[in-house]
Amino acid sequence: MPITGIYGPDDFANRPQGKPVPIRVAPARTGPPLPMPSLEWTPEVERATAPLYDRVKHVIPPIEWPLMAPTIKAINELKRARGAVILAHNYQSPEIFHCVADIGGDSLQLAVEATKVKADIIVQCGVHFMAETSKLLNPDKTVLIPDTRAGCSLAASITGADVRLLREKFPGVPVVAYVNTSAEVKAEVDICCTSSNAVQVVESLNAPTVIFLPDRYLATYVASKTDVKIVAWKGACEVHERFTGAELRAYREADPSVQIIAHPECPPDVLGEADFTGSTAHMINWVRAKRPRRLVMITECSMADNVRAELPDVEILRPCNICPHMKRITLANILESLLTLREEVTIDPALAPRARRSVERMINLKN
Repeated sequence: MPITGIYGPDDFANRPQGKPVPIRVAPARTGPPLPMPSLEWTPEVERATAPLYDRVKHVIPPIEWPLMAPTIKAINELKRARGAVILAHNYQSPEIFHCVADIGGDSLQLAVEATKVKADIIVQCGVHFMAETSKLLNPDKTVLIPDTRAGCSLAASITGADVRLLREKFPGVPVVAYVNTSAEVKAEVDICCTSSNAVQVVESLNAPTVIFLPDRYLATYVASKTDVKIVAWKGACEVHERFTGAELRAYREADPSVQIIAHPECPPDVLGEADFTGSTAHMINWVRAKRPRRLVMITECSMADNVRAELPDVEILRPCNICPHMKRITLANILESLLTLREEVTIDPALAPRARRSVERMINLKN
């Protein structure tokens, strides 16, 4: 069903001026100072990290490994000393995703796993809304984000005030928020979703019309899969909206046997050229099952690298786009975060219970 309406900041004359509430961080916790470990490439480091390099040898050149391995070894030792666990999104680079992360996955996987974490400290290798989500689900734990500048263009496209204006315009219509939103926005909606479960979440509300925000392209995709009328917001992911259908047609013309898979945050003309459309987790599972000879993966670059590290027999062409926000997370600032326990993410107590409820409602949704 076509989207019944799409709204944005310019459609509300009385929209409050201002930006979304910034990520909140607490002062660094005090404690025994931890010295900077040695970051020299030594035979001991080479031996200790050899099994890790075997995981990423198809995507990280041998000449680069001596520059990464000492920091990787230091992080893995330090997280054990701190009693910490590292969560990493699929868009993190391979040396993070495959070599220091304890848990990796898409937004839904990380949200679910965050509820099971036993460690006292969570280091979130992702963008700020992911760190906020982990904190919402682990209010008594320390959640760290290595760089508070790791934002999200999609999350920044909407505020809690925008949601309230939408509710005024459409009284009684339930609101679904993609998890790529701030805690401020999550506190104003009925339930969250990810690209993995968006259609299921929308239909679970048993409503003829649903407000779906903030990604216009994911909303368009959801509308094509359900009879529920969708009211959308004019937000988009700066990574996925740059792809074009013409770009994909050029790849297929060059090699008709190539398989193309795409994330539903992409524009409709891109999805129209794809052989498969799905969330990051669904895309990975599709590649594992199909094992195509040549593949075009329409999503963030590091996800293609992480898949190729696992499945080196699949040749992945690279029309990918880099997320500049995800790439603010590095081995160096993960190490610094563990040494200093910075930056600790906090949630406004006035928002946290309502934001937590919308996330938990998604997690607890029965299949």
